[in-house]
Amino acid sequence: MVSRRGFLRVAGGAAVVGAAGSVSGWGEAVGDAGEASSLPVPIAALASFAGKVAPISNDERRARIERAKQLMAENKMDAIVLANNSTSSMYFANISLNGGERLWALTIPAKGKPFVVCPAFESVRAHELLSSGPFGTDADVLTWQEDESPFALTVKGLRDRGIATGRVALDEEMKFVFSNSLALAGPQLTFVIATPVTAGCRMIKDAHEMECLRTATAATLAVYKAVYQSLREGMTTVDVHGLIDAAYNKVGLRGEASLNIGTFTASPHGSGQVQTIREGTVLMVDDGCTVEGYQSDITRTFVLGKPTEKMKQVFDIVHQAQQAALRQAKPGVELASVDAAARKVIVDAGYGPGFKYFSHRVGHGLGMDGHEWPYLVKNDMFGWDLDPHMRAGMVFSDEPGIYIPGEFGVRLEDDMHITENGAELLTPASPSLEDPFGD
Repeated sequence: MVSRRGFLRVAGGAAVVGAAGSVSGWGEAVGDAGEASSLPVPIAALASFAGKVAPISNDERRARIERAKQLMAENKMDAIVLANNSTSSMYFANISLNGGERLWALTIPAKGKPFVVCPAFESVRAHELLSSGPFGTDADVLTWQEDESPFALTVKGLRDRGIATGRVALDEEMKFVFSNSLALAGPQLTFVIATPVTAGCRMIKDAHEMECLRTATAATLAVYKAVYQSLREGMTTVDVHGLIDAAYNKVGLRGEASLNIGTFTASPHGSGQVQTIREGTVLMVDDGCTVEGYQSDITRTFVLGKPTEKMKQVFDIVHQAQQAALRQAKPGVELASVDAAARKVIVDAGYGPGFKYFSHRVGHGLGMDGHEWPYLVKNDMFGWDLDPHMRAGMVFSDEPGIYIPGEFGVRLEDDMHITENGAELLTPASPSLEDPFGD
């Protein structure tokens, strides 16, 4: 999982500690494939989370496909088309369409047989991918040679299923070059966005999905705590990223985290520059891991040593804002009202107006993507035609923050599940800067 923050590690030279590399200031060696020959005790003591949750079954995916067809009918759509690297193709069909500049597309008609369009030389792989998924052999593979148009082939596949005219919905993650080429190849078709179907299915999590998310958040918090207990003054962000990777290796999951220190925490996503831990400075660790395709997203802010009174005051305000968002969140309320509840606490405490110090929305949807629909903010910038009210089964981050340029920032982020009667955090809220894990 490479997140919006992960790129900072590479950009700033804060690469993962490599094979046989050492963690300066701690002296623990990390051997081949991340195996630790000697690790800090808290990391060495981590238990595995691998295999705790069963994979999503084909029967579950078939139920998702049927729900998608219901939503297509409700939204007057004749088919949805999911192309290269669409998370929704994994959600519905357990297929990763990795075609690069070559079109791979999975089309699911409201009525009729689904089909995959792929390069001819990938035909065997396409059949193999389909055979293990919910479609089995009940899907066609349409192939195109390098000198042929995959877009014309997709339009032909639709026409062969009785969709010569009508509304065809495209995944919002589709590259413009693909969506534009489809529109040119099928001028008789009306192409619309597939979000009412893809988000309509994926926004509401069932019990199995919640098990994946609960396990991911529990594993992330365990990793953060073990790394926190292993930190020492003088370590750099490079060193800490090595500890984080070793910790995720111990729990058996794919994950990552960014670390920012001191004034760098005053920017919500920090910096790629190599930074050094000093006693009494604010540290912010953020990101998560993946369990059966579902992602956690947690932030902890803390101080090694003694924080200043201002640091403690800011932390307390952010903590109150997080709780205000949690209290506001329940089925039927407007999504924007949750952001407003948290923002009011921060502005009333003197850190306003508007987005001046709390510079981002209070939360985003969470699931197979680290950021997905819907979003907790007024005037959602995507403008998708979605119901702006919360519903039971939705999952969001709850992550208010205060960022003071030139000084420090504090963000508290836990993942929040909307229940029938209100909302719950999937992990215990952080109690203080000095005791971020409630020990």
